[in-house]
Amino acid sequence: MNIALFGYGKMGKMIEKIALKRNHDIVAKIDLDATDINFSEIDVAIDFSMPNAAYGNIKNCLEHNVPIISGTTGWLQDYQKAVALCEKNNGAFIYASNFSLGVNLFFELNSYLAKLMAPQDQYRVAMEEIHHTQKLDAPSGTAITLAEGVIENTNYTKWKLDSAGNMEIPITAKRIGDTPGTHTVTYESEVDSIEIKHTAHNREGFALGAVIAAEWIVGKTGVFTMKDVLNLS
Repeated sequence: MNIALFGYGKMGKMIEKIALKRNHDIVAKIDLDATDINFSEIDVAIDFSMPNAAYGNIKNCLEHNVPIISGTTGWLQDYQKAVALCEKNNGAFIYASNFSLGVNLFFELNSYLAKLMAPQDQYRVAMEEIHHTQKLDAPSGTAITLAEGVIENTNYTKWKLDSAGNMEIPITAKRIGDTPGTHTVTYESEVDSIEIKHTAHNREGFALGAVIAAEWIVGKTGVFTMKDVLNLS
């Protein structure tokens, strides 16, 4: 499979390493404002760029009939535009706030726990996420996805960074060293606490999931999620 990488930072380099191990070829490494892209030689693109570049990269690929996997966060104000463009061009597109296989299983666990906790109004939910100091957006896309999973299955109405009002989920965002990503969901009452937690030990899990998603999407059309890739739908 011929893969183009949009964004060639730490994640891009890790994806390249894993893709080569899985016998794929990297045919392009694209940073901001690249104009000389040969889309005809690209089977699939993987985007881990910057928030201000993500939608442009997705648009460019979909308009050239190249399936694209995007793991960039902080651009979701344009997500519905990307969905509409994918449908218009009969393209293929996956966005995930986190491509780690473990995190996507954690999303399912989070949603299931939220359903169990919904009738238990003595508990209040809160979330914490910890990432490296270079991460630009806060809270993380993963934390937002976790909050949305709770909102979909309970009476909570929205999430809020740091302090939150009644029926709002507070998310604490910390930036410490080179932390790849730690996410904790806590339900607390006066008598006890229930906590689920995912800790990434390195970035390899994110990169592996992105490559697996890229392998899965080739030959398909539509807008998908990691639930589809992992057959969790």
